[in-house]
Amino acid sequence: MVRGSKKGLVVITGSAGRIGSAVAKRLGEKYNIVGFELMRAIYASKNEELVPLDIASEESVNQAFKHIESFYGRKITAVVHLAAFYSFEDTRYKNYKEITVEGTRRILKALKRFDVEQFIFSSTMLVHKWAKPGKKIKENSPLEGNWAYPRSKIETERVIHEHRGKTPSVVMRISGVYDNDCHSIPISNQIQRIHENHLTSHIFPGDRSRGASFMHMDDLVDLIEKTIAKRKSLPKSTTLEVGEPKTFSTQFLQNEISMAIHGKESWMVRIPKWLAKVGSWFQCHTPFMAKPFIRPWMIRLCDEHYELDISKARRLLGWEPKHSLDKEVKKMCRKMLKDPKKWYEKNGLKLSHKIKRELKKRPVRKVAREKLKPVKKVAREKLRRAA
Repeated sequence: MVRGSKKGLVVITGSAGRIGSAVAKRLGEKYNIVGFELMRAIYASKNEELVPLDIASEESVNQAFKHIESFYGRKITAVVHLAAFYSFEDTRYKNYKEITVEGTRRILKALKRFDVEQFIFSSTMLVHKWAKPGKKIKENSPLEGNWAYPRSKIETERVIHEHRGKTPSVVMRISGVYDNDCHSIPISNQIQRIHENHLTSHIFPGDRSRGASFMHMDDLVDLIEKTIAKRKSLPKSTTLEVGEPKTFSTQFLQNEISMAIHGKESWMVRIPKWLAKVGSWFQCHTPFMAKPFIRPWMIRLCDEHYELDISKARRLLGWEPKHSLDKEVKKMCRKMLKDPKKWYEKNGLKLSHKIKRELKKRPVRKVAREKLKPVKKVAREKLRRAA
């Protein structure tokens, strides 16, 4: 992977993340891949070179692109910009501004001396003002950054339009992303609450008929691959809503998960938002108690609803999601039940004492069944001889 290679060059920021690593793995056979990551000592895919990059430092960004210029030249097929700041703990705007907004500005500034065929930015559907069920959100639907994360994405989209120069850009407003092992914080936490029959799995401070759009990792990678392949035929500035066309309500997913785990639907009642905030606050501030997924500041978002109109992505790219959350969530639950410990670890969840006790009993039962097998075999042999 040096200057003169016939393969095009794709640069991926945040390449060691879930999306970045999946994109690098898929595109590695077709393109030379350079991944930008804060830490260099991370395993990369076999066709990827990892370059250390601190997106919050202009010097670091310049050094990273000097490396590309030295080894690959000034022609870049595509930049897939995934690096951004996101935290449930830190809701202040300072880090979002410095990393997501200004970090993108630094990347675009460094790219000015390169011939870049396409710049892809991972935005979010959350930049939009939510709409009532039945009303689909389109690219020109109203924007409303009502907390730090979507606000930073809106501002970054503006930065791209103002500073991309002649570089064609594609802004992807992406829905929630999951994969075969789940790896979606909202979904995995909902599965955990229902699996362990928490009280919090039966109460909700919002409208249960509402929900959010999701999409499978493979569908997102397909989309990015198609976008790069069709880079020369796309408009110079393109914005796309991307996710599964059908949004499932909180109550629907509650019942699907409960049926898959417990074989029956789960009841759920609505509680006042003020009560939910008080309960969440106490959970967050009580010593030795695990912090809940739903933090006090998130309670006001519980009535939001996102359904996406993906017709533009269909028309321009011929892209259609192959997965659907209602089917995939059942597969997730089956995987979880097969090996709860492994599934919890993959999703960054802690096993409750109740689940730990149940898991300790499993090997005993297995051994007991194994001991019975020879006995049954001997009994069958005696019966055969007697006959």
